Amino acid sequence: MMTEKKNNTALKILIGVLAVALIALTIYTIRFYNEEKENKAILQKEKTAIENELNELIVKYDEAIDENEIMDQNLVDARERINRLLDSVQDYEANLVLITRYRREISNLKAEKERLFRVVDSLSQQNQRMAMTIDSTQTELSEKTRLSDSLQSSNQSLANKVNKASQLKITGLRGEGVIVRNSGKIVENDRTRRIDQIQTCFTITANDLSEAGEKNLYVQVYNPENELVGDKIAVEHDGGVMVYSAQSTVYYENDELDVCILANTDKEKLLEGNYKVYVYNDATLIGTASFSLR
Repeated sequence: MMTEKKNNTALKILIGVLAVALIALTIYTIRFYNEEKENKAILQKEKTAIENELNELIVKYDEAIDENEIMDQNLVDARERINRLLDSVQDYEANLVLITRYRREISNLKAEKERLFRVVDSLSQQNQRMAMTIDSTQTELSEKTRLSDSLQSSNQSLANKVNKASQLKITGLRGEGVIVRNSGKIVENDRTRRIDQIQTCFTITANDLSEAGEKNLYVQVYNPENELVGDKIAVEHDGGVMVYSAQSTVYYENDELDVCILANTDKEKLLEGNYKVYVYNDATLIGTASFSLR
């Protein structure tokens, strides 16, 4: 009886201990579950924060790539590494080991971003300085080109003036019908049925700007029907062929020089009326006049 009583007492104690242990285990299990739940929430929150940081880095790289052409490939490579890390974060469930690794990699990526962006900023500033230098150089070049063009234009204008001033000039130009005697004496006559030739006379003025030497002089004589009177001498010039009534070569020494040029006549073309005379030095017209025959 005594033994049975002791056994009952021991059983009750054991049951009490087990009950206490069960209660403690239940409390521990509930607490562990709650802590695990809280840890998962914290890790998930940390994972979301990491994703947001990675997305912000990607946006900054996109903006930098759009604004800079100097280091596009370096920036693109860095952005691709961030994209791959973001995909890894999204694919795996958050745990303390991964979160720690991701945080370390984000820290490295941020340091790389700062380094790359400093280089990009430095290169951009160099480009801006270079662009300013180029603009200044182009402005200076444009100004020099403008001055050069202006000088060329002035020089050309001066050359044209000098060239014009150096051309032969004549005065006292006149045309007339003449009779040539057997003795060589020339007598002026204005009757068409009597004249033998048409004479053109003029004076080349003194001109120190003209080049001294032989000068080719040509005369055109046109009758009232605008027909060329004379030998019809064809001469090739730079601008083409010109036909003249007569020609003569004189030696000019920059002083006044009297010149007379005779043009043969064709009786059929000697008409009553007004005649026109044109005098040329090579292909340059240097004088014109008119006269009448009856």
